[in-house]
Amino acid sequence: MISEVTHVKNKAGIHARPAVTIVETAGLFSSEIFIIKDGVRANAKSILNILSLAASCGTEIVLEVEGEDEAKALSTMLTLFENEFHVDKEADIF
Repeated sequence: MISEVTHVKNKAGIHARPAVTIVETAGLFSSEIFIIKDGVRANAKSILNILSLAASCGTEIVLEVEGEDEAKALSTMLTLFENEFHVDKEADIF
């Protein structure tokens, strides 16, 4: 198992669109992937688990990955968070 701390960087936090992107990306890997916020562990392959974290901009989270492809999975998930979930910032206005 490997893990790394990162932060939610997009200003709207993790809402429905980023959650879908996280689930789709996590689903590409056989490893188990969890997002941990304030001690609460959410399966990154479950949109309801992710949304239940209510992670806003600036929230510190831990990505925890275990499995055959854990290194690639962690790297990909970190990139996803770094790139603000590839969400179009102009379309991300409520």
